[in-house]
Amino acid sequence: MSVTRLFAVDFGASGGKCFAGTFEGKSFSMREVHRFAHEGVSFFIPEKKGRITERSHWNDILLYRNIVLGLQAYRRDVSDKLDSIGIDTWGADGQFINENGEMLSKIYCYRDHRLDNMIEVVKRRIDARRMYSITGIHFQPFNISNQLHWFVKNRKDLLRSVSVFLPIPSVFNYYLCGSTAVDSSFASVTQLMDAKKVQWSKEILKKLDIPFSVMPKIVKPGVVLGRLHKQLADVTGLNCAKVIAVAAHDTASAFAAAPVRNTDEALIISSGTWSLVGKLVARPITSESAMAANISNEGGIGNTRLLKNCMGSWLVQELRRIWRIADGKEMEWKELDRLTESAGALTAFIDPDDRSFYNPSNMETAIMDFCKKTGQPVPPNRGAFMRVVYESLALKYRRINEQICSVCGNESRVVHIVGGGSKNVMLNQFVADAMGLPVVAGPEEGTAVGNLMVQAMGLGIIKSMKEALPIIKQAFPLKEYTPRDTVSWNKAYERFRKIVA
Repeated sequence: MSVTRLFAVDFGASGGKCFAGTFEGKSFSMREVHRFAHEGVSFFIPEKKGRITERSHWNDILLYRNIVLGLQAYRRDVSDKLDSIGIDTWGADGQFINENGEMLSKIYCYRDHRLDNMIEVVKRRIDARRMYSITGIHFQPFNISNQLHWFVKNRKDLLRSVSVFLPIPSVFNYYLCGSTAVDSSFASVTQLMDAKKVQWSKEILKKLDIPFSVMPKIVKPGVVLGRLHKQLADVTGLNCAKVIAVAAHDTASAFAAAPVRNTDEALIISSGTWSLVGKLVARPITSESAMAANISNEGGIGNTRLLKNCMGSWLVQELRRIWRIADGKEMEWKELDRLTESAGALTAFIDPDDRSFYNPSNMETAIMDFCKKTGQPVPPNRGAFMRVVYESLALKYRRINEQICSVCGNESRVVHIVGGGSKNVMLNQFVADAMGLPVVAGPEEGTAVGNLMVQAMGLGIIKSMKEALPIIKQAFPLKEYTPRDTVSWNKAYERFRKIVA
């Protein structure tokens, strides 16, 4: 019986994981081989005029090192034979390289404050309605359109040495096999790609003074980019496996792994540092109502993800970080869950997407200030802070669902939650209660599952993602939640809508 072995790298904004996937006959299995935490690092830099500026950067050396460690763990624990490798990442950031393949500088983190006002700057260069009609992407501070326009305005002198811009997944594909291409799912979220033509928009690039020559080639998910460098294969003890362009935006991979029976009736939430809430549709919807609701059309695998970005576990991760600094040690999630369960229900709400929560120095203080500003009681303890966040997320999902259903004309009858957040029993139940809909949670590692299935397409094991769904359902247990106290949650929703209006 033939055995095909695959390796998935899944980089989120707060951690990375590596998985081995095995196809043996008609069966599929997956196992984690390596995991690590990472986060953006702030630097305080004196600028030319002497002003001290905070800059946030990713540690790409750490990330690359952990790919190597993951491959070495695979060699040690699984096999010395590997058929393919695929990398997915969070959906922003990147860096230029010169003709010698060297990075121009450190890689900026998407929460870096240089982008705080870039939406307004970009809108002065191109009509917002026109930009949305071309790209289908709504305006977010971290969009690569903003990042590259900032670069050409503030670092134009460096353009002379630029060879190509590498979006963040392409950075690591380049390290592995020398490819500078980017897949269409990631290119679609840059706000620089024509959603209908699936190519860079020369009109937008010209308006933003971004040279077309620096943009990487766009390829379809499933395309073979190259093979693992021989020198790197020797270091890891492996063969020169194929490097495949998966749906490199982690949300695209996660949505692909959702075991959806009927796309018209399913709302999908990829739950992690961000919550990506949306539906799969046949083609982009760039109507006036879609733009007014700030809904994005992101490239999928033979479809479009009609969705909204919503702040996710970032809020509780930041609370936990602040408490770690205060206590000198990390609170265990089990302890935080116990405190959350004992806190009062539906006492106060926040808008998770309020700008004050995007990158505050102290998340606890930011939540307190929001509650005071909106005339609500301030959470009295840590469990109450956690509960306010979780309940607000569930209610925000309900609001986004209403907006998306209004735009696409299909009502949701079931909610699929995939990704790390699918493990959060409390939040999953809150979502069922708040929305009055059944929730199906899993697969937990949905992004890695989608990554591996696209690799399987690239290797010819399956012909389409439709063929992957029964494989996913058979391989991964799902958990279902049914709505309970919907009366109290309906009343809470009316309060929530007034607070976030």
